[in-house]
Amino acid sequence: MDRTLNNSIDRTTRIAAGATRTRYDTPSIMLHWTTVVLVLLQFGLAELWEDFSRPTRHLMIVAHMSFGILLTVVVVARIAWRMMPGHQVAPAVTGLTEIASKGVHILLYVMLVVQAVLGFVLRWSGNEAMSFFGLQIPPFFPPVSRATHHLINEAHDLFGWAIIIVALGHASAALFHHFILKDNVLQRMLSEGVHGPEPR
Repeated sequence: MDRTLNNSIDRTTRIAAGATRTRYDTPSIMLHWTTVVLVLLQFGLAELWEDFSRPTRHLMIVAHMSFGILLTVVVVARIAWRMMPGHQVAPAVTGLTEIASKGVHILLYVMLVVQAVLGFVLRWSGNEAMSFFGLQIPPFFPPVSRATHHLINEAHDLFGWAIIIVALGHASAALFHHFILKDNVLQRMLSEGVHGPEPR
C-alpha cells in the first residue's frame, strides 16, 4: 500500500514538473550533441597543436579559444534549459543506477564549467587576451607569477583529460544499455526521426 502511494506521489510530482516525456526534446538533443562535438574538437586541438609550426599552431590556439567560449555558452544554455519546468525527462532507470547516472551528468556539467573558467583564467593570468573569432577580450586582472601560471595550465590540461575520461565512461554506459541491455536509454537522446515519435 505504501509503495503504491509513493509511486502515485512520485508520478504526480513528475507530471507537475513536466517530467512525463520518455525522450529529450529537440533543443536538449541539439545542445547535447553540440556539446559532444565541441568537447572532442577542443580536446583534439589542444593535443595536436604542438605538432604544428606557426602560423598553423597559432590558428589552432585561436580556434581553441573561440570554440571554448562557444562551448561555455552552450553548456550554460543547456543547464538553463534543463532547469526550466517542462523540460525534464522521467528517469530511464531506477535505484542506484539512476543515482549514478544523475551523478555523472552533474559531474560533467561541473567539470565543463570549471574547465571554462580555467581557460579564461589561464589566458588572462599570462596577460594575454582571449579571442572569440577575432574579437579580443582583454584580461580583467593583472598577470600572476610564472609558477602560478604553470599550475593553472596543468590544471587546465588535467581537467581536459578528466572530462574526456568521464565522457567516454558515460558514452560506454549508453552503448552498453543500447546493445547489451537493449533498452531506450540511448534512444532518448536521438532525434524523433531516428526512432519514431514520442509515445503519448
